[in-house]
Amino acid sequence: MVKHVLQAVIVEEDMLSTDPFAVCKLYRYLRVVDVCDALDGIGYFDLTLMSPEVRPLWSGMRFWGVALTVRCVPANRPMWKLNSTEEIVNAHGIWFKEVGHIGFEHLIQPGHVVVTDTGGSKEVGFWGSANSLGAVAAGAVGIITDGYARDTYELTLQRTPICCRARGRTIIPGRIEVAEVQTKIACGGVQVRPGDIVGADDDGVVVVPLEVAEEVAEHARAVLLADMRTRRRLYERLGMAPDHTVDYETVEQYYTELGV
Repeated sequence: MVKHVLQAVIVEEDMLSTDPFAVCKLYRYLRVVDVCDALDGIGYFDLTLMSPEVRPLWSGMRFWGVALTVRCVPANRPMWKLNSTEEIVNAHGIWFKEVGHIGFEHLIQPGHVVVTDTGGSKEVGFWGSANSLGAVAAGAVGIITDGYARDTYELTLQRTPICCRARGRTIIPGRIEVAEVQTKIACGGVQVRPGDIVGADDDGVVVVPLEVAEEVAEHARAVLLADMRTRRRLYERLGMAPDHTVDYETVEQYYTELGV
């Protein structure tokens, strides 16, 4: 018991002394699959792979960032009947004034990924076209939710970097509430803590615990560069025009300039 407590204290101290935003720079060119291979290599088999149901809303999305966590719970009271068009338009403001609301927009720093645990709530578009843009405007490089996103046409048109489990239609009042922010949460079946490194691309979403993030990035970089070199040779053999996915020189230069 004492050994486990000491290990937990050491991990917490390591996290406090590490700048996750600096570590995240190591992930710029990495694919989710490279990171998964590296996690396997250090014994983290499947522990931090989010459910395949939680995935980018549109193809071609890619981001890495530092987790800012939001824990939600289902509302325990319904929204009351509104009396006018004006009130219906302002439904969120009326609901928040009556029930309260824990905001987190002021916590967003450039490079954050907002990771949302919806607490098993039923269909509700906690994230939509407007509030997601607000998060991006504040500096978020991505949004992940194990629930629903709404306004999905606009989200795709805007190229808003959001991963979700499903597409929804309804709004927040009477359905969901924010319970805590910047706390340990579960999302897509895995644990996410503030400061962990989170990434997404067409293959899905993965979380990298901050205490192993530098080691994982080192191994993943080697996996990526080996794959790029192999595929470059195959491109040449097949007479295919090179593209950015085989431009290993640019990747090598980036990491050289980082000093790694």
